[in-house]
Parts: sequence; C-alpha cells; structure tokens
Amino acid sequence: MTPAPVSSRPSDPAAPAAAPSPNRPSLAVPPLVGASIAELTDWVKEQGQPAYRGKQLHQWIYQQGARSLEDISVFPKAWRQTMAAVPVGRSQIHYRAVARDKTVKYLLKLADGQIIETVGIPTAKRLTVCVSSQVGCPMACDFCATGKGGFVRNLSRAEIVDQVLTVQEEFGRRVSNVVFMGMGEPLLNLDAVVGAVRSLNEDVGIGQRNLTISTVGVPGRIRALAAHQLQVTLAVSLHASNQSLRETTIPSAKHYPLTALLDDCRAYVQETGRRVTFEYTLLAQVNDTETHAAELAGLLRGFQSHVNLIPYNPISEVDYRRPSGDRAQDFLEQLEELGIAASIRQTRGLDADAACGQLRASHLEVDSDSSNLAAVD
Repeated sequence: MTPAPVSSRPSDPAAPAAAPSPNRPSLAVPPLVGASIAELTDWVKEQGQPAYRGKQLHQWIYQQGARSLEDISVFPKAWRQTMAAVPVGRSQIHYRAVARDKTVKYLLKLADGQIIETVGIPTAKRLTVCVSSQVGCPMACDFCATGKGGFVRNLSRAEIVDQVLTVQEEFGRRVSNVVFMGMGEPLLNLDAVVGAVRSLNEDVGIGQRNLTISTVGVPGRIRALAAHQLQVTLAVSLHASNQSLRETTIPSAKHYPLTALLDDCRAYVQETGRRVTFEYTLLAQVNDTETHAAELAGLLRGFQSHVNLIPYNPISEVDYRRPSGDRAQDFLEQLEELGIAASIRQTRGLDADAACGQLRASHLEVDSDSSNLAAVD
C-alpha cells in the first residue's frame, strides 16, 4: 500500500479564503496551538496586526498557557474582544485518575465532544507524557482496550500538542519526554503526527531525541516516516515471535508479514541512523515461553535494536493474563543470553486503569447507562 504524501509541517493553519478586515477575524481559522511562530506571525498580519504580535501570541500560547485570545493582556482590548471566538485549540479536562505512584491519567474533552486519553508519568528527573494520536483505533489488536472501542477519527496537530501543554500545566513542571503510545495508530495519522513532533520540538522546546513514535506497523508508513529525517525513536509493537502468533492478536498482521515489517525497520535504521525499539507485550502462556524467546532472538539477531518487554495490563474484555515477575525476568534473561538487548518496562499507574483505552472505555460505558458521567470539579 502506498501512503498518501505527507508534509514535514502542515500548511499555514490560518490561511483564509480571502483577506479579512483588520477588525474582523477570518471565518475559517483553525486552532492556533501547534502553529509555529512564523505561521502565527503570518496570521496576525492577516488580521491587520503588526508582525511582532506573532511572537507575543507564540509566547502566550506555549509559555503562558493562554486558552483564549481574551487572556492575552498585551493585546489591545478591542482586538481581544473582537477575536474572542477564534479557537486557540485547548481541550477541557473531563476526568482525572491519580495512581499511587503519582501517574495521572486524564480524559480530555475535545471541541466536538470526543474523549481521548492522555497520561502524565512523573519521576524525580523527568516528566513523560503519553499522547493519543486518534480517537479510538482502527487496528483492533485483540488485547487492547482502545482497539475494542473502534475508531472515530484522527486527531489534529493542535489536539496532539494540547495534550502535552495540559499535562505540563497540571504538573507545574516542564515536560521532558513524549511518547506516542496512547490511543490510536500514529502512522495512520502521519501528517498531524509529524507536524506535532516539529511543534513539540520547535515551539514547546522538547528535543526530538526525547520523542518516541510507536506503531504496530502500517505498510509503507515506516519508510515514509524515515523520509522526514526526524531524530525521534521509532518503537515497533511486535507482541509475537512468529507470523502465525502475531496474526491471532493483531488483525493487520495478515496484510503486513513480519518479514516485510522487519525489512522496513532495517530501511528505517539505514535511512535515519537511529535504532529501533521493539515493544513486546508479555501475555502469560501465550507468547512468554522459552520457545518464544528463542524465536524472537532469531528474528532480531544482528539488528540495531532494543526490546522493551511489557507485562500485560489486563482488561475485562479478554482473558489474557499478566505473567509473573519471575516469568518476565526469565524471558529477559533468555533474550540477553542470546545476544539481544532488552529491558522490562516498569509498570506505572496500574491502579488507575493503566491499559491504553481502559479508562475511556469504562467512562463511555457509564455514559451509555447514565447522563451523569463522572467529571472533574
């Protein structure tokens, strides 16, 4: 499958169909979050304002947390009031769940009422945000709560960047790392994801090497991502050590064999010079035996890569189980003995509906039974 062409940065987010009056906003202004300082400067000039207001707008959006143009006190009062209806592009926190380890999972309500998940994961040295790239997910992986809920739509560049700004404001500290491992398949929304990566890097100030894009694999899209020459980490979700096993848990694997997926990963390494991380969710008695470890090592031997082992977070819709800590450690040691670099991901927020899509699914279920969905104060 040949992917649609993608651009390194989406087109000007505020280009109107016709030049607006200096005292009247464009009738078709998309959200301003995610826009570069150059794009914001072009936009304020189109509204009849001096160019330096673009820098002011950029500062207020990304550093001051402005949610409305009316909040920007350095702008003329009359212009602020005139532009009050222009969407900055911020979501509303609908619900938050705080785990014992201080991980916070948020349900964010978007402008059209859709709900997405975002997670803030703090440690002493860093604050990581796990962002969603779609409302729902079309990949329908058998063990994933998001996949069980179906697909609604792609997120925009603004809706992705907003998630990071929200967590940054909530925690009152700078976000250091972002992982595209929330709801959705990022490579099916490549244009917005690449645009968000550039905005997070250039506007929010997060180094590209601290950004990770996770994918279950979409034909042609890994090579398309490589063409952008980003310095992000690519994380590929394998979750199986052979093709037949992968097809039982990941429906799309039938159309994208492991051999083709790994060929694309090798091309990515050659094109970008960046190693690939392979995500492997350990499912008790499904893919965590010695045989599976040997098969996985055989697939990846000689590859510039790292394997991230993820003990499964159970969901109610399926009967998969989480392996014991000893079983996960044995699997790790077997890979290392076979020359494969690997580690076990520390589980965070397990007591706060940690599995991707789990919190959203539980609240949508409540919403279907009652008009009073639990929300933040």
